[in-house]
Amino acid sequence: MPVTPQLYTARLPGGAAAVMDTRTRRGQWRHFNATAAHLWHQLTSGTPLDQVLDDLIDHFARQGADRHTARADLTALTGQLGELGLLDAPAAPAPHPAGEQPIRPPLPETTALTAADRAAGVLGLAAALLLLRCAPIRTSITAAHALTRARRRPAAAHEADLLLLAVRRAGLSWPGRSACLEESLGCFFAAWLRGRRVTWVIGARTAPAAAHAWIQAGEEVIGQDPSDRVWPYTPALLI
Repeated sequence: MPVTPQLYTARLPGGAAAVMDTRTRRGQWRHFNATAAHLWHQLTSGTPLDQVLDDLIDHFARQGADRHTARADLTALTGQLGELGLLDAPAAPAPHPAGEQPIRPPLPETTALTAADRAAGVLGLAAALLLLRCAPIRTSITAAHALTRARRRPAAAHEADLLLLAVRRAGLSWPGRSACLEESLGCFFAAWLRGRRVTWVIGARTAPAAAHAWIQAGEEVIGQDPSDRVWPYTPALLI
């Protein structure tokens, strides 16, 4: 039986990385510099620790670093990863960044919606809120994976636009928090209810460090402001 991943990695610019740990309730992000990210990628790909350390020490020695100092620093770094429990949890392979993707801006608030889309938006958001409020995020990830087994045709970009708007309108009636994680998962569920399929994505960025969740239809990012300075985010999880 395959092991369910608990750690998801985003490959960030400059060789850095961000790791989402789903063992906590809503997920916790750890941001790594290039050296820590290289060590992390090697370890999670199955390379033995001793080999990873030797390769990195050789690399830094060629740059003029003292081998003993490099070994001490890398051993300390590995110890920190171990103290966080990251070396004991199953990690999913890090997706390779897709490069620059088209970003579709949100539809105007006055856009007309069908009754079916409005209903799917309400039910999809309710399901997302229930899961994210009452269970750890890994439960939502498991549920989303389970729904992908059903036959659904890919949503066209304009269909995904409408469903995300339906979810956001439904969120206006919700007294609590309904942000990107709730909206994106709610849209994933709403698309499923309408016999469609979108991609649910959770990712991160750096400088400054942050995380975000969104949906895609094909290769297009749905319902985001393309001029917003926070883009681009790099995916860690795609369902």
